[in-house]
Amino acid sequence: MQVQDTPEEWRVVATTTPFKGNKTSVRTDDVEMPDGSVVRRDYQVHPGSVAVVALDEQDRVVLLKQYRHPVRQKLWEIPAGLLDVPGENPLRAAQRELYEEAHVKAEDWRVLTDVYTTPGGCDEAVRIFLARDLSEAEGERYEVAEEEADMELARVPLDELVRGVLAGELHNTCLVVGVLSLTAARAGDGLDALRPAEAPWPARPFEA
Repeated sequence: MQVQDTPEEWRVVATTTPFKGNKTSVRTDDVEMPDGSVVRRDYQVHPGSVAVVALDEQDRVVLLKQYRHPVRQKLWEIPAGLLDVPGENPLRAAQRELYEEAHVKAEDWRVLTDVYTTPGGCDEAVRIFLARDLSEAEGERYEVAEEEADMELARVPLDELVRGVLAGELHNTCLVVGVLSLTAARAGDGLDALRPAEAPWPARPFEA
């Protein structure tokens, strides 16, 4: 048996969009089950996101701390952002987010992992990149506002982040998945065996 997710789409007999927000919306689908019954499913429609585990030569990860109102906490996170344009190249979006949030650029990019954050209630897909060979970005820093105006930046040793994740002290999905995936990749075939930065992404198809 091959353990691999597979595409499948059950018939939708009716659909509505009861809420449309600035970036996301809520959709209600009436979905036909295998036994012929129809059930209603509400879920958030999301454009998709990218995130970056930026690892420096001292084995530290670039982090930012940001207030997240839905959970009423300030969370340590890795740089991340929305795919604002349909079909946007995720690598270009990740490079933009690393520049805007951390004022950092990287020469070596790999795909670390792809995830659905909450597939039971949201269609958000996230591609998490590994960025290495870091340097300070050129030009002026990106002007921040709202929650981002209160962000803290830090570089934290990878081992310390793994400990924090397993101790229940760090909770951001992309940080947790990214840090543990990086650790697993090192223990396995090595970082150079990771997928190339432009690897296909069926969840959010894009043009190179």
